[in-house]
Amino acid sequence: MADVIFFDLDGTLVDHRSAVMETIAAIVRAAPDATAPPDELVALWWSLEARHMREYLAGQCSFAEHHRRRLRSFLPMLGEPVPDDPALLDAWIEERYLSAFEESWQTYPDVRPCLEALKGLPRAPRLAVLTNGDPGQQRAKLARFGLLGYFEAVLTPTELGAAKPAAYAAACAWMRTEPARAVNVGDMLEGDVNAAVLAGLTGIWLDRGIDFVTGGPSPAADETVLRIERLTDLADRLTHLPDPSPPAGP
Repeated sequence: MADVIFFDLDGTLVDHRSAVMETIAAIVRAAPDATAPPDELVALWWSLEARHMREYLAGQCSFAEHHRRRLRSFLPMLGEPVPDDPALLDAWIEERYLSAFEESWQTYPDVRPCLEALKGLPRAPRLAVLTNGDPGQQRAKLARFGLLGYFEAVLTPTELGAAKPAAYAAACAWMRTEPARAVNVGDMLEGDVNAAVLAGLTGIWLDRGIDFVTGGPSPAADETVLRIERLTDLADRLTHLPDPSPPAGP
């Protein structure tokens, strides 16, 4: 049995994409001077989130600034002026986006049964969340649904000094284990599975039937990829993995 199981958060434990889409769709519908159809504006917000999140993860801006950059591009399309004062941009994000976004968070129904099943295994692995998101926001998601207690750590670029995929080695060191004794579970085939395997971990793809980035069908994967369709399949999948090598001696 693996020593540590790392879980991705957005798209794996919490339905981030649906929360974003629901929140922005409501904002767009309430904008009388929007310059494009609602579907186009929702897609634009999603693409801006991806672009500026990459800048945040690369250390090019703070988490707050990544929100401001997104908003500076989005407000003209919404038919609204762009404030010069960063504090006004922060207020817009807080009052019109974040509050509604947080209310839209939903955990997937297979999450808690999965975590309970892992606790009941004869050699229960230690559990951690490994996410590229903001630490405060990600912990708030887990706390909302009473999930924090299942995890020994919630690891983000803030703690590790790097984002996935570079964070895998640091995450294993943080959890005092070796990559060969760790499993990473996530919905992103490249970033959560293939990259984890390259780092020496076992990667398990949670294929929820949708591509997190595009919203289209899941990407194709070859037969070597370890795949599950529900988190409730994870405990059984783990019991069929080869036993990892014993820990290195002192």
